[in-house]
Amino acid sequence: MKRRNFLTKSALAAAGATTLASCVKSEEKSQGPYINFNNTYRWKMTTTWPPNFPVVGEGCKQLADWVHKMSGGRMEITVYGGGELIPALEGFDAVSNGAVEMNHGAAYYWAGKVPAAQFFAAVPFGMNAQQMGSWIISGGGAQLWEELYEPFNIQPILCGNTGVQMAGWFKKEIKTIDDLKGLKMRIPGLGAKVLEKAGGTPVLVSGGEIYTNLERGVIDATEWIGPFHDYLMGFYNVAKYYYYPGWHEPGPALEMMINKPKFEALPTDLQEIIRTACYRTNRWMGAEFDARNGQYLQKIINETDVTVAPFPVEVLEALKGYTKEALAELVEQDAPSKKVYEAFDKFRKDVSVWMNVSERVFYEQIM
Repeated sequence: MKRRNFLTKSALAAAGATTLASCVKSEEKSQGPYINFNNTYRWKMTTTWPPNFPVVGEGCKQLADWVHKMSGGRMEITVYGGGELIPALEGFDAVSNGAVEMNHGAAYYWAGKVPAAQFFAAVPFGMNAQQMGSWIISGGGAQLWEELYEPFNIQPILCGNTGVQMAGWFKKEIKTIDDLKGLKMRIPGLGAKVLEKAGGTPVLVSGGEIYTNLERGVIDATEWIGPFHDYLMGFYNVAKYYYYPGWHEPGPALEMMINKPKFEALPTDLQEIIRTACYRTNRWMGAEFDARNGQYLQKIINETDVTVAPFPVEVLEALKGYTKEALAELVEQDAPSKKVYEAFDKFRKDVSVWMNVSERVFYEQIM
């Protein structure tokens, strides 16, 4: 009799616990994070980079691996280099229409579709990597970016930065601003508009096509990234003048574009895992670029007959003037660009007050 009573009470207690647990789970689902351990997700990520490209391409595959591990295997992302699944510069449309879930690249590649996107990649004589990250993450830039991509069903997330780049590789010496007249140069974004004002001809091609175009004379000069990648690309074999600083890309941010409806349909933990992996990739890429560029600049100087030199001050001053003209024209013609640029420029001016007594002094007087 006692055993029967015990079993009856135990059964009632278990039933009560099950009911309570069900209520708690229902309440957690409505008020807290939604975590679904039953579904698995298979996504595709395309990139603007050549397949298996060092740092940026590697970073994308590493991101996919981090997401897989953090999700306990519930999410698997297959990464495709430029041209493997779609052409390198068609990622925006592919993500927008849902053909692929993700694309990694730089926002200035979509300037023809969304002119204001350029401010989330690089602005000539603008902000460096540290400042760009601060603006996007903590200065309201991310909200403006999301608002800009909203009509295209795209969720942008900061996902990398190359740091300040080199000004590029040239087949001829650049002594004055007139030497840029008639020059055919591979250069994207707002830098292309500035070169055009200086009398040059900007050409936009994907990374995998640059060397051949430079070798065959399709272009006379090219910017790419920095010493590490430029050395691996072998540009020193076909161009003998390597100039700095990267006036056109002082701190180019990289982006992860995600199809927004598919992103929002994910359980909330997977959404946060993706965001976290993007921010981890952002920091990892910056560290890799600094570490590798220092090594490979020395290799270029010591192992090749390339002339590594700064752009003449006269050239930089002229380019700065043309940059002001290009920006003025852009914000006058495009309302979203005006809105974004005003926020960008205000943050740049505000942060420079601090940078002038911290970073600038460190480089000029301490380092």
